[in-house]
Amino acid sequence: MFSASIAPARPLRTDSASAGKAAGWLKREEAIMGTAIVVELWSDDAAAGEAAADAVMAEMHRIDRAMSPHKDDSELSRINREASAAPVRLSDEMTSLLTRAESFARLTGGAFDITYAAVGQLYDYRAKVRPSAEALARACQAVGWRGLALDRGARTVRFTRPGMRIDLGGFAKGYAVDNATRILRALGIRHAMVSAGGDSRVIGDRRGRPWTIGIRDPRRGNGDVVAVLPLEDVSISTSGDYERYFDEGGERFHHLIDPATGRSPKDLRSVTVLAEDGLTSEALSKAVFVLGVAKGLALIDSFAGVDAVAVDAAGALHYSQGLVAPQAAKP
Repeated sequence: MFSASIAPARPLRTDSASAGKAAGWLKREEAIMGTAIVVELWSDDAAAGEAAADAVMAEMHRIDRAMSPHKDDSELSRINREASAAPVRLSDEMTSLLTRAESFARLTGGAFDITYAAVGQLYDYRAKVRPSAEALARACQAVGWRGLALDRGARTVRFTRPGMRIDLGGFAKGYAVDNATRILRALGIRHAMVSAGGDSRVIGDRRGRPWTIGIRDPRRGNGDVVAVLPLEDVSISTSGDYERYFDEGGERFHHLIDPATGRSPKDLRSVTVLAEDGLTSEALSKAVFVLGVAKGLALIDSFAGVDAVAVDAAGALHYSQGLVAPQAAKP
């Protein structure tokens, strides 16, 4: 799964002494989907709060089991094994997600493309391994969302290019966060934040004040941030070139890949997108990173209710129109 870079404000902590309290903040963290899953919520009843946190983590595990490319028995792995030979029957959930992926690919001109996986699998960032020019050229022939034959009526998908693979890491965490917050709302939770790596969604506020999320400085440690955003009832996703990467010969190879070239884009260091849902914010953060500042922010400005902050290769900040002039209504 993709990792990212949102640094939430330090939340109130709970410990064993909080057990038995009728109301209060609860925080839970687990490692799922290859990243840190964190839920922080206010509950008027401690036991109900614990049950709500349990439900969030159970949903995260369920999505990981279905969509992980690293689990042989996941639905995603089955698709990658079988779809080159024949149409593969899909669950309703997977059909919906592939439909959304197709829509984002079309809207972004292919900057968001789940078939990038044919190239992505050739990189090992921990071992500092990258493909040769020849291997990269061969793998790029398998990339292209139009080669994904999705039959929504029959609920099947087939790969039409040799070597094609898909990966839902471009928006799976955002989707998982969306599901988790729907569960919390159904359980009566009105103040919460759920995060999966760099993808977060907040419900309500922090009981009288907004949630604050800092955008990490892409080139400095120690928790330094380049901007702090006050948030209520919104999703936020950050894609950065500093989570999974290695440097070689003065060039940075990172996990955000341009589907057209199979290489890491160099014009941006990070992109943060705010939207009504996490699936959209995560997918668009990846697309903007590939498109670059001008084309990427133009894309953001074409959506109502979506905004972005980008940090370019020189460290300069760029904002979408809604953040520069929030009083002006978007078309």
